Amino acid sequence: MVPTSVYPVLMSADVEGTARFYRERLGFDPTFESDWYVSLRRDRWELAVLDPDHDSVPAAYRGRTAGGVLLNLEVDDVDAEYRRLVTDGGLEALVPLRSEAFGQRHFILAAPDGVLVDVITPIEPAPEPARDGA
Repeated sequence: MVPTSVYPVLMSADVEGTARFYRERLGFDPTFESDWYVSLRRDRWELAVLDPDHDSVPAAYRGRTAGGVLLNLEVDDVDAEYRRLVTDGGLEALVPLRSEAFGQRHFILAAPDGVLVDVITPIEPAPEPARDGA
């Protein structure tokens, strides 16, 4: 198999509101829109939103939403995105802007469908902690 594209499809009870979040807040553009499915693209990145009750979803999985998903979004300047989305944009940061010893500066938002969006800029990791007696 040679995939021509791989992208997440988030099941959301509010297709319109979820797609609006990714369009208005994160800069994605729609490539296809209906009341049950929206396909979005930003540069070479794709994302779609699907109504979990649609007939195309296997019956045993209908009604489930995308909870439990964390979507990483790497950007050039996480501080600027924090100002744009949280400070000036009024969104709530579930994890405030911070630098992590493992090598990222980031903050986390919740999309309307319950998906967590982790906005990240990679940074230099902290040195390994010194061991006692070493």
